[in-house]
Amino acid sequence: QVPLVESGGGSVQAGGSLNLSCAASRFTYSFDCKGWFRQVPGKKREGVATIYTGGRGVGRYYADSVKGRFTLSQDNTKNTWSLQMNTLKPEDTAMYYCATGPSDGGRCPLSSYQYWGQGTQVTVSS
Repeated sequence: QVPLVESGGGSVQAGGSLNLSCAASRFTYSFDCKGWFRQVPGKKREGVATIYTGGRGVGRYYADSVKGRFTLSQDNTKNTWSLQMNTLKPEDTAMYYCATGPSDGGRCPLSSYQYWGQGTQVTVSS
């Protein structure tokens, strides 16, 4: 069973919008670190937007390059979390992955993300 399944990728023109969704099982949705990452061939995977929902309160992170344009949200009734991407730029082109896992002392380092989806491609043309 695939732990996480992404959907919603595609091709858009610059300035357009896409909404990515990550479907989790009840087990994988229970972890307190959830996020979206992206990777371009030949480059390191980077965190785009993450959320911590553990006992120390809710914490959100957005990469500087997406602040004000991307929004991470979650739906506890559907075991999903989404990434609304607005005002897309060509440099947002990448494979996008959702991931989740247990926090480490209330933090969500990359090592916390133990479960990953297979990725969904986002291509933004100029």
